[in-house]
Amino acid sequence: MSDAVLFEGREDGIAIITINRPEQRNCLSREVREGLRVAWERFENDDTLRVAILTGTGEKAFCAGGDLKEMVETGMQVPPRDMFPLPYDTIELSKPTIAAVNGVAFAGGWMIAQACDLCVAASHAKFAVTEVKVGRSSPWASPLIHMIPQRIMMEILLTGKPITAQRAYEIGLVNRIAEPEELMSKALELAGEILEGAPLSVKAARETVMVSTEMGRAAALQAARHASEYCYHSNDAQEGPRAFAEKRKPNWSGK
Repeated sequence: MSDAVLFEGREDGIAIITINRPEQRNCLSREVREGLRVAWERFENDDTLRVAILTGTGEKAFCAGGDLKEMVETGMQVPPRDMFPLPYDTIELSKPTIAAVNGVAFAGGWMIAQACDLCVAASHAKFAVTEVKVGRSSPWASPLIHMIPQRIMMEILLTGKPITAQRAYEIGLVNRIAEPEELMSKALELAGEILEGAPLSVKAARETVMVSTEMGRAAALQAARHASEYCYHSNDAQEGPRAFAEKRKPNWSGK
């Protein structure tokens, strides 16, 4: 991997992926996009890693969005479908992800934070969908309707004005807020809480949330039951109740 994106695979099962171009406000330049693509694939293919945290270097910017200079140089119109390595979209992932937003998350920065399953933000962080300010569009923002109320989404997209981390928390876009110096510890704490669960149960839980956002009630119930079958038939489904009865911590095998 290049140094544009750093990857740390920890022994506790957490991967930390860091966009490392603070002098460019961690924008989604070609080298950053390529680095993220490699990092996400590395995370997915490593069975010892169960949760990933995405963040940026420095305290000013998580990611300021796409590289506008590149767009000018290439005369870009509609971005290629696979241009940006988005978790669960152009990159197939089956594990939970957390965005640790350490500064501004504007345009494409909001996009990649939104794509993650959970979000922890520094108290000084700001979020904005700024495409209307530069004549671009934000079709990637459509899943926001499953995260925040319609009229709030409408205002955010139509005005392009930033919102604070506190406002993002109030509308349900952010899960937790931390002081800047505590951001990574808060994100690691959240990842650790996920790691406490049985791996197959976590996988089934994530799939349940996703099918619930994409289907009607009856179809979602049916799909969620199907997604839970493997979990119910696993060794861990017996280990969990056994550990509870024996008043001990369960030993998850992921099988």
